[in-house]
Amino acid sequence: MTLSPAEPGVPPATWILEQTTHRRFPYRIVIEQGGRTVAAFRVQARWPGAGQQVFCLREELLDPDEALVELERVPILQLSRVGRKLAVVLDRGNRKRCEFLTIQKERKGGGGSFEQIFFRTEQGIRAHRSRGKVELSAEPVALDVVIDSGERYPWRFPKATVNRRRLPVGDYALMDGARTIAVVERKSYANFLSELVQLQGLHHQLADLAGLERAALVIEAQYRDFLDPKRLEGRFPRARLSRRLAELSTLHPQLPIIFAGSRKLANLWTYRYFQAVARARQAPVVELELDLGRRYDPPAVRAPGLDEQLRRVAMEEFTAGFTTPELLTKVPGATAVQARRVLTQLLAAGRIERTGKGRGTKWMAVRALPGVVKTND
Repeated sequence: MTLSPAEPGVPPATWILEQTTHRRFPYRIVIEQGGRTVAAFRVQARWPGAGQQVFCLREELLDPDEALVELERVPILQLSRVGRKLAVVLDRGNRKRCEFLTIQKERKGGGGSFEQIFFRTEQGIRAHRSRGKVELSAEPVALDVVIDSGERYPWRFPKATVNRRRLPVGDYALMDGARTIAVVERKSYANFLSELVQLQGLHHQLADLAGLERAALVIEAQYRDFLDPKRLEGRFPRARLSRRLAELSTLHPQLPIIFAGSRKLANLWTYRYFQAVARARQAPVVELELDLGRRYDPPAVRAPGLDEQLRRVAMEEFTAGFTTPELLTKVPGATAVQARRVLTQLLAAGRIERTGKGRGTKWMAVRALPGVVKTND
């Protein structure tokens, strides 16, 4: 999935960095597009250092009274989801490429899994030595493959469930129940060479393939074979074939064209491609919350937390000034640290006023007087 402001009709996306009052997660990163929040994270640093990755949390609920200070606002050139990663390219000279990597880990002793998200930069990604050699999991995955009934000598797919029937497009299809999730069109050297001569019909066929979510054209030959005078035997001009091959990729940019080299390698590429597609469907991804809004933990269904209770009491239950100990007596279980944090947030938001210092500090809610309108006169 790609959300690119460069595409016609796609609204521009924006990267917003804000400072919070949270000790462990002092920064908030928001990605907005078209006036809506695409993703929001609480992070431990405004930008990872060299070779580092920063732990962060997916934002679930934001307190509307939280004091947030905007530090920067940068246009986004490219926003895309690649497997477990949400990749971002910012419109600036340096510190421009980063990603948010999502990992699902099993809890010790069972009890399900939990999510971890890491904020990484291009430099950190290159410096990181991953134990895994591939992005997707190497765990065995079951394949359900359909081979077109017109295939005389079909490829083989070990340990896969294979069926034969007429396919509306392509020669091999990977299925998820009744749904087709990937298709491969197979071409031998002789077959593809003849279709390059009848180019208009080939364009129609490839346009049908390119309209699918995942599809590829796999050729049982090398690119150089179509430019080899010995193999062409003078039947076709090499210059014309090279132009037509380039035209295919230009007019069908969404369709991979794989020159596998031989029947065996073409079969292997397709088998690995189907495996990768099946694994990608099982991999955890950073979901883009298009209707997320301004939310943060805890969820709304949970009973009001101590911070919420402190905020409500401070704003509603004192008719005159109050001290921090007086506030704590009305909210059992709250600590002085929590009270100071809440009061600091309210003060920064202009919701309360402070008089005195030290132990003599008093707080008072700011309430507008009815019928009084402030003017600049």
